[in-house]
Amino acid sequence: QVQSVESGGGSVQSGGSLTLSCAASGYTTNTRCMGWFRQAPGKEREEVAVIGLYGSTRYSDSTKGRFTISRDNPKNTLLLHMNSLKPEDTAMYYCAAARSSFCPLRVGDYIYWGTGTQVTVSS
Repeated sequence: QVQSVESGGGSVQSGGSLTLSCAASGYTTNTRCMGWFRQAPGKEREEVAVIGLYGSTRYSDSTKGRFTISRDNPKNTLLLHMNSLKPEDTAMYYCAAARSSFCPLRVGDYIYWGTGTQVTVSS
């Protein structure tokens, strides 16, 4: 059974840090592009960060320099280290997989979505 399970969300104050994890089962995270996405109430789901097969990364302008995406290959897990959190980072965070090593630009082209983990940042 293919499954992505996110964890690590919570409530923090502005300037704080969190690390999100995405445990994958039924597929291998290091054989395809993987990504983190987020959706705030009333807004569309947006890309936060993606990581390619060989470690190449892409970040949104709003998270560049503050967030770091990585893999824990032995655990088949995707991570997102978030520093200097801002209230505008408040959202439900999801992980998902690409169909191949290519990292699509469209959010809708990703598969194996989890149910998300909530991140709330207060000022």
